[in-house]
Amino acid sequence: MKLTLISPLASKSLLGGDFFFRLPSLGLLKVAAATPPEWEVRIIDEKAERLPDDIDADLVGITAMTPAVKRGYEIADALRSKGKTVVMGGMHASKLPQEALNHVDAVVIGEAEGLWPQLLTDFARGSLKKIYRHENGYPALDKLEIVNWDLYKGKRYLPVHFVETTRGCPFNCEFCSVTSSFGGRFRNRPVDEVEREIQSLKPFEQRFILKNTVFFVDDNIIGNRAHAKEMLTRIKPYNLKWLGQASSNIAKDTELLKLCKDSGCMGLLVGFESLSKANLSKMGKGFNKPDDYVEIVKRFHEHGLGIDGAFVLGFDDDDEGVFDRTVDFTIRAKLDVCYFSILTPYPGTRLYEQMEAEGRIIERDWSYYNTNNVVFKPKLLSPQRLLSGYYKVLKEAYSYPNIVRRLWGNGSYKNFFYPMNFGFRQSINKTTRRGQDFNMPENIKKVEG
Repeated sequence: MKLTLISPLASKSLLGGDFFFRLPSLGLLKVAAATPPEWEVRIIDEKAERLPDDIDADLVGITAMTPAVKRGYEIADALRSKGKTVVMGGMHASKLPQEALNHVDAVVIGEAEGLWPQLLTDFARGSLKKIYRHENGYPALDKLEIVNWDLYKGKRYLPVHFVETTRGCPFNCEFCSVTSSFGGRFRNRPVDEVEREIQSLKPFEQRFILKNTVFFVDDNIIGNRAHAKEMLTRIKPYNLKWLGQASSNIAKDTELLKLCKDSGCMGLLVGFESLSKANLSKMGKGFNKPDDYVEIVKRFHEHGLGIDGAFVLGFDDDDEGVFDRTVDFTIRAKLDVCYFSILTPYPGTRLYEQMEAEGRIIERDWSYYNTNNVVFKPKLLSPQRLLSGYYKVLKEAYSYPNIVRRLWGNGSYKNFFYPMNFGFRQSINKTTRRGQDFNMPENIKKVEG
């Protein structure tokens, strides 16, 4: 039987089709790996290719996060009108399954492991259920099938492999849906199985690329210190050049920083989120201390590690000065990369519940829930001021002079971080030229009067 898995394009997002860094989706590879061998699997990613007019498949599976779900529903409606059976999973459908069922035949709530084979069996028997969910907690992460990267051949992604070692997060920040989706503790894959997966990866064949590049997709790769130490020690012989994500707490752990560097780490993304203590306390991330941020970046650089600092704009304590303060900090701290987003109340988060209760949500079109549009009423800024300030931060942080100011002399991996900055700059400039930064969506126009 034939299965087609589709990742729809979030067209309004800065990270959509024009994004300089075209990255693969690990989620669909994991679904494909959980599919029995009697199925013939094909993956279509609209970031990398056009959706065919005619899809030859017995069953179609669509995954979508919130900003791409509107497009996912359009695809599902079109395919069902042609007699196809369509199922959907992913973060958005898991939070709003009844909404998704207006467009698809079945919804997988939560993680596919342990559910997907049963769904395929039910489909083959003609007894497909509407909802598939885990009834007894979260699935174990041992004995997972190794993903088949050959399914992505010819899609012209950047030459990087994605690998997962943990799921879950205990922090439960108000704007993040990871804890409600994957649990409030870190679940770890056995290190032996992670190592076998790394051994299975085949080097990309392009010229002039970094070889053996891996991105560990864990929300916090050092969440379980013992697991992280064992894994980083075990991967040393593979000469990886790897990236990942970690909490700011890693800066206090010299042993882990050294292990990261010795195992091939080029840099880590750290969610600083805000320079305001009040914002951090309210969101549930009080362990972040803005007074320590410069020292945190310094410790990374002392170990030869780059740092991608992530910031969110639009919290209740953010005023007119937040934009200049944030850019000034990225330069003063010499961040290798900076990632900015507009606060977005995603379904399933505490922030969404709060905004809904306060009547502050001003946009119900999910395609605008992409972190570069305003979908709620800020406390101390107008929606338009937040939007224009966001693009001001992007353009200033990624001006040529400020890229050089951030990277010059900070001791991290220049052959990676200079191209990465110029790639971000190219994507930002494309967005700016389209006029998205100051063309207000209808929701903002209404609020602005």
